[in-house]
Amino acid sequence: MFSRGYLPLLFLTAIWIVCSSRANGQDYKMAKLDSPAPSGVAPEIGSLLESTGLKVSKGSSAVCEIWLAKEWPIAADATTGGEVIYPLTPGQLIGVIRYPRKTEDFRGQELAAGTYVMRYAQQPIDGAHVGTSPTRDFLALSPVAKDRDPKTVDYKALVEASKEVSGTAHPAILSLQKVEEGAMPGSTREVSEREWVIANFVGKAKQGGGTKDLPMALVVVGKAAE
Repeated sequence: MFSRGYLPLLFLTAIWIVCSSRANGQDYKMAKLDSPAPSGVAPEIGSLLESTGLKVSKGSSAVCEIWLAKEWPIAADATTGGEVIYPLTPGQLIGVIRYPRKTEDFRGQELAAGTYVMRYAQQPIDGAHVGTSPTRDFLALSPVAKDRDPKTVDYKALVEASKEVSGTAHPAILSLQKVEEGAMPGSTREVSEREWVIANFVGKAKQGGGTKDLPMALVVVGKAAE
């Protein structure tokens, strides 16, 4: 039997263990990765990527590694508004991503460990997608072994290529969200009510003769509402 004085101590210890476990479970961070994109990326695409990457980790375990394109060309007639946040062209190259272990995309579809090409995409406007995300901006993942041409690809071709990654009738996707005011590049943000982890980073948008920073917020952990 425990003494009366021991029981409160045991109770407080249990609370500390639970709180500590929750805090550790939310220990996400992003850091610079001083290495080029992994092998397997086509030279035509690899030459357009930054020489360093970004690593998202949970505690001491890597969640994903990202290499962005050096520049994202922006069309002269690019527009945003409503549920479209980013002035990008569907099908254009954004970068590559590597997963060290099996994971899930934004639809909850299984993704095998490995490296994938990321291209910008927009969610269709139809009844099947209502309420799944507050934006229509996404990144579609395609097989690094087959996606070897950096040119912007047709949306239909991108969807078909991305289905090879998911192994289902739907493309493998990651959700882009609006960058919160004051968000620091290289930081992560947790959206507890949705169980999302968002990575904040900055790329270079090229339009006309100049370039400017284009901040992005990418859901790297979590999925759409059921």
